[in-house]
Order: sequence, then C-alpha cells, then structure tokens
Amino acid sequence: MSSRLEKKEERILQILERLAEESSKGIPIIVEGKKDVETLRTLSIKGKIIEAKTSRKSMLDVISEVETCRKREVILLLDFDRRGRELAKRLKQYLETSHIKANIIFWKRLRGIAGHELKDVEGLTSYMETLKRRIRNS
Repeated sequence: MSSRLEKKEERILQILERLAEESSKGIPIIVEGKKDVETLRTLSIKGKIIEAKTSRKSMLDVISEVETCRKREVILLLDFDRRGRELAKRLKQYLETSHIKANIIFWKRLRGIAGHELKDVEGLTSYMETLKRRIRNS
C-alpha cells in the first residue's frame, strides 16, 4: 500500500515541479481564487497567477489580463468539481479565440492522480500532508 501512495506522492511532486518550471518561464497560471493563489505560493510557484473568479471580474477581464502578459500560452488550473470543469471549458474557448493556447495538461494529470480525493486547488497542500501521513502510517 505505501509504495502505491509513495508513487502517487512522487508523481504529484513531479507535476508541481514542472508547473513551477513553466511558471518561472513566464507562462501565467489561471486559478479560481485567492486561496488557490496562496496554495500555489506555498508550493513554491512563483510566477504570474491570475484569479478568474474574484469579485466583479468578468471573463473578458480575465482574457484581457492574460493578453497583457503577452504570452501565447496560459496554464488553466481550476477546481476539479463540475463548476471548475465548466469554467475551464469556457476559458479555454475564449482563450483559443484570442489565439492563446490554454494548457490543461497539469489540471488533467493532477485530477487523474488524485481522482475524487482532491476537489480544488486550495486543497492541494492538505492533500499532500494527508498523503505523507498515510505513507508514514502504512
């Protein structure tokens, strides 16, 4: 059991490391809110992070903020619930209309590894802590 959990932890850490690398290259990351930003900062993601669901911010405001970064790619890292999936789909469509690649690979991989155990980005640090505790106790 612990080797399975250790592999899961290792895979997530690799994803987070690659996410940090892409972010350090200047590729912006779009998350839903302030707590998601705080979580990514805690996980050593230092680049530009854009909040998609802050008060009074429209979809066009988010796209405009992405366009000011002058990057042809953005990473979507929205929540893993139904509303997060819907927001990701809408954002992806809007971004691609503006000729900006919407990278959802990190989102898909995290979702694939954690499954239903992780429902949002802000829960990532506590999920990792729980995983470490389960590894120690097994």
